[in-house]
Amino acid sequence: MERAGGAVWLDCAVDASLKAAMPDDAILQIQALGFPWETADPFLFCVHHDDAYPKGNGRFGPDASLAGRNIGQDFGGKDGWNMYHGQSVPGFPSHPHRGFETVTIVRKGLTDHSDSLGAAARFGGGDVQWLTAGKGIVHSEMFPLLDADKPNPLELFQIWLNLPARSKMCEPHFTMLWADDIPHRFFESGDGAVTEVAVIAGRLEAPRSPSDPQAVDVTEPLAPPPDSWAAQAEADVAIWTLRMEPGARWKLPPAANAAARRRLYFFEGSGVSVAGEAIAQHAAIELRAASAVELVNTGADVAEFLLLQGRPIGEPVAQYGPFVMNTEAELRQAFDDYRRTEFGGWPWPDHAPVHGPERVRFARHADGRVETLAQPDGDRAVMANVTPPDLAAADEARVVASSAVLDENNARGMQ
Repeated sequence: MERAGGAVWLDCAVDASLKAAMPDDAILQIQALGFPWETADPFLFCVHHDDAYPKGNGRFGPDASLAGRNIGQDFGGKDGWNMYHGQSVPGFPSHPHRGFETVTIVRKGLTDHSDSLGAAARFGGGDVQWLTAGKGIVHSEMFPLLDADKPNPLELFQIWLNLPARSKMCEPHFTMLWADDIPHRFFESGDGAVTEVAVIAGRLEAPRSPSDPQAVDVTEPLAPPPDSWAAQAEADVAIWTLRMEPGARWKLPPAANAAARRRLYFFEGSGVSVAGEAIAQHAAIELRAASAVELVNTGADVAEFLLLQGRPIGEPVAQYGPFVMNTEAELRQAFDDYRRTEFGGWPWPDHAPVHGPERVRFARHADGRVETLAQPDGDRAVMANVTPPDLAAADEARVVASSAVLDENNARGMQ
């Protein structure tokens, strides 16, 4: 189907690409969403996990038969959920990374993080973990099913953001952006319908209302990790989620840097208009960074988007599975270093730790600092079982992910 301006939406069953847009188009291309979602420099990868897990079995796994699943590589979506690489608890047991960052946005359910630095976290409900792998880290991400009397839905995004060559061998680091601390902006259309924007990364400058376009408010995000590409002002990295009520109308402001790459992922809802273009299928929409783009939810349901934006790093990318470097020689060195050092070893008692039955969100950092969040009754608690039993014995620990497993994970949504 031809659209105004010259770009073409092609049936995704035939072809997900588009012809080049005309020079003045706000939309550069539209592609059907796949698994994973296609990204552009400085982003490497984006996956949306949306699992309708059943009630739990009291041991953090599903109260359901695992027959018919390819345990260890379960990505088939049977019954609306996956075990991924988990054996009895869904998730991603210990595996290494080097040379980039992961940004994990957990919208529903809980994720348990453990790593080779001895750090741990349990987060969910809109929390974000930003992990800089740098010179090398091993971590696990498990999805404990705590509710034994009702379903345990899980929804999250994981985004891989590249590091420039100068930062690829920086020290590993993780930051928690707690849901209550992440800035949210609310924009009301003339008919009262609301657009909500969660500002995870990147400054948002936008008018308070369509009726007063000169009154611009600036929303600053929480600080990204110090070595992140997002920490460079000229990188113009933005990660936002948008939620639009039916009938909501909002103008996405232009990027600060016209050289940025900008993709808007329409993943929830029945129909939207983007820059005047009707879009009825969930899609990845590449936008011209310098253009302000009007978004309208034309459907009867809530519409949701993820925005990824950033100025390209513009360096060669050599990637194999969980390692992202600049040259093939650096990739070989990464594998050699991992086989020799296991990036510090695995100080946990098993390769897929789960942090107990308590519904407490927390982070225990490698330096021993602990963050906990208040519970509904106002109590504050620290998880008792989130410290590796013997950090001094880490050199005797093992990393379960073998080289053979790493070879299979490149296109699997490996966390």
